[in-house]
Amino acid sequence: MERLRGDHWFYGPTREVYGAPEELNLDYESIFFESHGERLHGWFFPANLVAACDGPTEPKGTVIHCHGNGGNITGHFRYVTWMPSRGWNVFVFDYRGFGQSTGHPSRPGTVADTHAAVGYAASRGDVDPGRLVLFGQSLGGAVGIVAASQRDDLRAVAIEGAFSSYRREASFVCKQHVLLWGVAPLARLLVAEGLDAIDYVGGIAPTPTFFITGTADRICDYRQTLDLHAAAGEPKSLWVIEDGSHTCALADTDEDDEGMRRLDEFFTRWVTD
Repeated sequence: MERLRGDHWFYGPTREVYGAPEELNLDYESIFFESHGERLHGWFFPANLVAACDGPTEPKGTVIHCHGNGGNITGHFRYVTWMPSRGWNVFVFDYRGFGQSTGHPSRPGTVADTHAAVGYAASRGDVDPGRLVLFGQSLGGAVGIVAASQRDDLRAVAIEGAFSSYRREASFVCKQHVLLWGVAPLARLLVAEGLDAIDYVGGIAPTPTFFITGTADRICDYRQTLDLHAAAGEPKSLWVIEDGSHTCALADTDEDDEGMRRLDEFFTRWVTD
């Protein structure tokens, strides 16, 4: 799919391997699936019903994880490795051009790939298609918002550290680096409008949406999340982490971490309501 002007600023895909499920003794299945002519790669982690805290007899539901703009799933999957032990299936995937996925990333492509990932998860015989939720972080949050607004099969959506528009994000990032200060005012010219989360977030309702941000985020200005929350329809909730950095809510590996508890409780409420 054709890139929009400035798209190359927003993607840092690699094929490097940063980690593997085997290192954490996780059961998983390596998956390849199709998205508009591209062959995408993902990992499916089945719910660990033996280890699940509440002892469910079947998975609570299935989480589709949309990761950030750099690397690939081998570096991002650790944000959600705690979820199978709480009774969740988890599907992590790479957009086109990332990791083992073919093609080159673009705004339209990442949105299409997210739709394809949700569709793949829903098609599995071991997944209840009526209990799908989406969790997007950083770029994945911006992409996930657009995709979620175009679907009616998600029970809940959680977004952490997302930006509201590509132009606004480009300007913000430039302002964080002294050598790029002069470029920030040119973001409007260098980056095209299109598929901006702020234009789509209102369309997610009535699907419940949970927004997470940290006030010390130097990658995605937390005020962009505040604006996304303000533009979203009900039901919605917001967690602002004072002095929190980018995607810090799940950075702690402690199984009793507040971020894990909040996200688990949010998704659990809406798949069982």
